[in-house]
Amino acid sequence: MKVAINGFGRIGKIAFQIAIEKGLDVVAINDPFLAADYIEYLLKYDTVHGKFKGELSHDDKHIIVNGKKIRVFNELEPKNVPWGELDVHTVIECSGVFVEVEKAQAFLDAGAKKVVISAPSKTAPMFVMGVNNEKYDTSMNIVSNASCTTNCLAPIAKVLNDKFGIIEGLMSTVHSITATQKTVDGTSKKDWRGGRAAAANIIPSSTGAAKAVGKVIPELNGKLTGMAFRVPTPDVSVVDLTVRLAKETTYEEICKAMKEASEGSLST
Repeated sequence: MKVAINGFGRIGKIAFQIAIEKGLDVVAINDPFLAADYIEYLLKYDTVHGKFKGELSHDDKHIIVNGKKIRVFNELEPKNVPWGELDVHTVIECSGVFVEVEKAQAFLDAGAKKVVISAPSKTAPMFVMGVNNEKYDTSMNIVSNASCTTNCLAPIAKVLNDKFGIIEGLMSTVHSITATQKTVDGTSKKDWRGGRAAAANIIPSSTGAAKAVGKVIPELNGKLTGMAFRVPTPDVSVVDLTVRLAKETTYEEICKAMKEASEGSLST
């Protein structure tokens, strides 16, 4: 199966590395702001994840990974990339721009068969592996893989709800800094606190993860709420979930349920 990456920022780069490690046939990268030589530079060394495991080089139109040429495009609009000519089956949309079905349709119109959006979407079906992936239908050509926080929260919520029933819950996520934050104090019109220096503050922020869980687990819709705290770390986040359960239980029973799920339905 041939895949392509659209948007080569933090998420696009990690998606690319995982695809290469898993042996997927990556045939194209599209980013309007990155030439092939810059992509090689970004891949070769990563501050968090270290050195790229493989041989890298480039020419004017390709990044070359372990001897295999991968075409590089610099198009603002995905409709201008010849996905069909490249026989691309799935585009992994990582730019954060084409997250709704109407915009993501441009990939299909240009010849791609499927689109996986690496962010939450209001209009695309949303899936979390081990939680609701069994509801995927092959007729769904544009899907969302939800957010990182949703991928952490939803499996925990599913196990608790399936075993004990969730009446209501409050979530807090301690979340690493992201590229949208400021290196020094600056302006942020929508969220004043979000304009503070990322490396020197713990910044309260909103998160849509609790609401998104209601999309992947409909019976929990409206039962969870929460907020985020952006902290000065480059990687790894944590979710703290407090719930009121319908069924009385013990700490040991909860641990047992989590362990069983980790070795079964959540091991995918």
